[in-house]
Amino acid sequence: MKIALAQQNYHIGNFEENLRKIEQGIAEAEALGADLVVFSELCVCGYPPRDFLEFNDFILQCEAAIDRLKARAGDIGVIIGAPARNPAKEGKDLFNAAWLLYQGSVQGIAHKTLLPTYDVFDEYRYFEPAYEWSVISFKGKRIALTICEDLWNFGDNPLYRAAPMDELIKQRPDLMINISASPFDYDHDDDRKEVLRANALRYALPLVYCNTVGAQTEIIFDGGSLAMDHQGAILKEMKYFGEELAVVDLGQALATTDSPQPLPAGGALPSAPGRETRASKLSDPEKTISYIVDESNIAAIHKALILGISDYFSKMGFKQAIIGSSGGIDSAVTIALACEALGPANVRAVMMPSEYSTAHSVADAVQLSENLSNPYDIISIREVYNSLLATLKPVFDGLPFGIAEENLQSRTRGNLLMAIANKFGYILLNTSNKSELATGYGTLYGDMAGGLSVLGDVYKMQVYALAEYLNRDKETIPLHILTKPPSAELRPGQKDSDSLPDYAVLDKVLYQYIERRQGPKEIIAMGIDEALVARIIRLVNTNEYKRNQFCPIIRVSSKAFGVGRRMPIVGKYLS
Repeated sequence: MKIALAQQNYHIGNFEENLRKIEQGIAEAEALGADLVVFSELCVCGYPPRDFLEFNDFILQCEAAIDRLKARAGDIGVIIGAPARNPAKEGKDLFNAAWLLYQGSVQGIAHKTLLPTYDVFDEYRYFEPAYEWSVISFKGKRIALTICEDLWNFGDNPLYRAAPMDELIKQRPDLMINISASPFDYDHDDDRKEVLRANALRYALPLVYCNTVGAQTEIIFDGGSLAMDHQGAILKEMKYFGEELAVVDLGQALATTDSPQPLPAGGALPSAPGRETRASKLSDPEKTISYIVDESNIAAIHKALILGISDYFSKMGFKQAIIGSSGGIDSAVTIALACEALGPANVRAVMMPSEYSTAHSVADAVQLSENLSNPYDIISIREVYNSLLATLKPVFDGLPFGIAEENLQSRTRGNLLMAIANKFGYILLNTSNKSELATGYGTLYGDMAGGLSVLGDVYKMQVYALAEYLNRDKETIPLHILTKPPSAELRPGQKDSDSLPDYAVLDKVLYQYIERRQGPKEIIAMGIDEALVARIIRLVNTNEYKRNQFCPIIRVSSKAFGVGRRMPIVGKYLS
């Protein structure tokens, strides 16, 4: 049997465009002689549709799309993802479903059983879990059709009590097909392959896995669709961060399946020979920084950020970005990424020096834009800033210079950037990094302004590693930007180190606390000063109110600020 995997980039709610892509994929699969073409989870409407699913009109458009595709499925089978109505009065009104269309009709429907409701996922809000499981016959083969999370109930602490494949295997399927919308994070890719491999080994069946690709605001889907034989050997692995259609011939794989191996449900994942897992990399806490700035991680983060920027602009109908260019590392990396994603002509950098800005900062910012060939402006904020100080002088009543005056500079810059953005139709890209957002080292309505955060899920040490990666072929980012001490330049001689611990220590604590959810005792046991750990965690927890007002953040880690991390603003825990 020849199966085509159609790894495509969808647009939530853009039914006509999604259908055009799916129909194009069907035609291409037919031309390649495929018996069956497989698309990804909720491909008809795009994933995640969130509260659009509560609108009956949205579901009616999904159903109309299925009817149109049903008519298109002639001699080739077509597996698509779309919502399905729940006929029972009890429970949620919808299932997350996979549909097999063939010869103008619905050959079979599989409902998703394991509904993720954690991190960025909220599927139990909308869907009813499956309560019936049946293999689907197609061209003499019996298909165990599942959806994304249905294959993820593995590990020494399984999230779910049962798995649909344990029911489907009793019906003696010939192969597994899984349609997915599995997001990218730099901790996730190897784990995903190991989970799929564990399923192939446990059930002794070939596995076809089709993942979506593309960015949906903050969530990045990286593709990487694949096919495995019953021993977990990869027969075909598709590209990452890009669309592709490929055909795999499962003839030999289907002819050599064995009896299922006695791997217990929820058991430990079998590791590929010689593979060092993320957990083993972090068993020595001193390896934290080397892990998060690992070259393969940085290369993947780079691709994810480029895809996140380009898809946000194209799907929203925007063309041009504006960025405040300070001559610092964060704005430099943001500008370089934006130029790569949108084209240099579509990225406008604005330098806004004050009396506290150093001459080399402006020079570095100018050199960056000249290296990138993007347009730039230099607008001094001195006059506006002094005017604001004069206006506030009666209210400030002779009080000494402090944080209010510092933040006023940042808010002046934010006002100027937003004014230019409004005048010319730009989208302001925010340049704050994850280390700053975690500790509240930013000014609301100032340098925290923006329509999209590019680096908000990238720690400071990763920003430096990204800069070096961007310079891998030539000096795009001036070396002086990489080597000078970071500073907000809001007062004479200011450095980040005046307010924050060394970034190498800070990022290690932040990663252990945010991504790995380690508590103070565990982090202190890594050899970090107790008072420093308490201070950093307190900064994270007391600055939730700032992050709650922040723009969407492109997610590249396993725990990003935003929809996937839900903390109370007024909580007292560790603060």
